[in-house]
Amino acid sequence: MKRIEFYVLPDANPLGRLRAACQLAAKGWQHGMQVFIRCVDETQSNQLDELLWSFRAERFVPHEQHADNPQAPVVIGLEQTPQTTQGLLINLAPTLCAHIDQFSRVIEIVNQEPQLLTACRENFRLYRRQGYDPQRVEL
Repeated sequence: MKRIEFYVLPDANPLGRLRAACQLAAKGWQHGMQVFIRCVDETQSNQLDELLWSFRAERFVPHEQHADNPQAPVVIGLEQTPQTTQGLLINLAPTLCAHIDQFSRVIEIVNQEPQLLTACRENFRLYRRQGYDPQRVEL
């Protein structure tokens, strides 16, 4: 069964979501998983790209934008079809990914921003309707 988790942050800081995405991507990659980070838009995608270069000085996370290398260990994208299967999807977008079947694990990162909370609650319900058992993880 596909593992779906909602990682809940205690504040509404958008940078906190990006930092959490970096940490989770690094952890997934270290455990041998292909990682796809689905961003909201190009601005967020570029912010995440920059942050992955600098968020930990002692550890490099090999990553690329989807347009540059869709088979990198960590891929930053939007709505593109992932090139690998059975990896980790980190979803920063407010909607479900159309390619969810290609992943063995899905992580949604939630903060306390009201619009995002509403969208993530709806996603939680949609996953349940699709037969998944999403779990909540407090950070």
